[in-house]
Formats: sequence, C-alpha cells, structure tokens
Amino acid sequence: MPVTNVSVIGAGTMGNGIAHVFAQNGFSVQLIDVNAAQLEKALQTISKNLDRQISKGTLTEEQKKTTLSNLQTETDLKKGVSQADLVVEAATENVELKLSIFKIIDEAAPANAILASNTSSISITKIASVTKRPAKVIGMHFMNPVPVMKLVEIINGYATTKEVTNTIVTLSKTLGKVPCVVNDYPGFIANKILMPMINEAICSLYEGIADVEAIDTIMKLGMAHPMGPLQLADFIGLDVCLSILQVLHEGFGNPKYAPCPLLVNMVTAGKLGVKSGEGFYKYTPGSKELVVSDRFTK
Repeated sequence: MPVTNVSVIGAGTMGNGIAHVFAQNGFSVQLIDVNAAQLEKALQTISKNLDRQISKGTLTEEQKKTTLSNLQTETDLKKGVSQADLVVEAATENVELKLSIFKIIDEAAPANAILASNTSSISITKIASVTKRPAKVIGMHFMNPVPVMKLVEIINGYATTKEVTNTIVTLSKTLGKVPCVVNDYPGFIANKILMPMINEAICSLYEGIADVEAIDTIMKLGMAHPMGPLQLADFIGLDVCLSILQVLHEGFGNPKYAPCPLLVNMVTAGKLGVKSGEGFYKYTPGSKELVVSDRFTK
C-alpha cells in the first residue's frame, strides 16, 4: 500500500515531531490544526530541531531546506486530509475528541487511506468503530521526542488487516524507527508497564517512604533508568499520566491501576509538570537545573 502523502492532525509536541520525521524522510506532509498560531509555533519548533541536527552533524542545510519544503500547514481538517494516503491523528488524549476527529476524517479522506492514531492508551477498536473502514484503522504510537526516540508501538485494532499492519511496519522502518506490533488492550504494552511504575513511585512519595530525589536517584542509579519516574511523569505531563491510569483502571477493573491520590490532587491543582512549570520539580525556561518543588522539600 504505497504512502507518499501524509496528513498529521495536531500541531502540539507530538504532532510537530511526527510531521518533522515524515518530512525529513521525503514524504509530503500536511500538518493540520484549528489554531493557526499553533501551526506557526510548530514550524518554528521543527526549524529549531533541524538546526540542532545540523549542529550535531547529522543533517545538512540543504536537507533542512528540503524537509521544510515538504511541509504544508492547514486549518481546515477536511481539506487537510483530502489527498492523504495516511492520516496520523496526534490530538489531545481525549476519547471524545478523537472519536469526533475520526468521524470527520473517515468521510473526508480517500477511501484507500490508512487512518492511524498516536494515542498512548485509548482503544484502537473503539476509535475504528466510528468509521466505515475499521480494517484500515491502526495505532501508531510514537515516543517523545519523536525525532530522537526510535520506538513506534504499532497497535492492531480488532479488525485491522495484516496488509495495513505490514504497511505501517515497513513505513516505520523507512522513518528510521523500530516498530513493535502489539494488540489492542488498555495501555497496550508501553503504558501498561510504565504507568503502574510511575504510579508506584508517586505512592511511595505520598506514603512518606522516600523523598523526590531519593526515589528518582534510586531508579536511575540502581535500575539504569536514564530518568527517574517522577521526573519522567513531569516530562510526560501529570494530566496525561492520570488519564492513562484511569483508562487502565476502567479497562481492567483492577485496583492496582487506581491513580494515587497525590497524582489526582496535583492535576486538580494544575501542577502538571514541565508544561505548567511545576510538578514534582520546578521548571524555569532556559534553566537545566533540576529543582524539587517547594511542595516536596522539608
């Protein structure tokens, strides 16, 4: 199933990263967002990330120009997917929003187009159920930051065909990624394993077993993790972590997935991690120093 034209829905962190890697690898990309200012910001981010690659010697100025020339932006969703061979939805992790988007793109995209979601936890089968092409709906879960991280978690819905799966596996390899195929159950594999670990780290803090620095240092130095679970939660977004845990808890009905009360309280208070400037740590623009939030210092 040949893919040359790719539409990416959502110009946030994940969407601009996905658009970046497709454009850099020679695909014609339509980056779609209802917010024109967000699209402009996304292009600036992509340009800066390309400059970073140039400074590291992994990209040339000419390749940067070619990559940017492969990128177009669009605020009209229907128009943006009208010529797509592949649509990758990377909107906010909200089930109702994703279902509404898939209803629209199912009607507007060509009949042969594959519809993929970058969801980290929402059922691909459920998303596919609102379309007339469930066999062509699949999960394509990139990791953040997309231009750097090699993994793509590919999720088969109940009706996804082998042909579609094989196409997305081959396509992921073309992007220089490592595809891993999994089946459609809450959290898939990445978050079914990761989120309980993050939740347990938060519970350990909540129960007073150890402080923020101790928990993260133990996991970094003792378990060879590049980033501690509390810092990682801040990086992911505490609201996203909470949402995924709620999907796991509801989907499996197992109390081990119940979100820690501290996580719930922090999200309610708007302390979402890097995106809000504070979570378990405080984040100052331009500063690389890791400072524990005043809330967790003695």
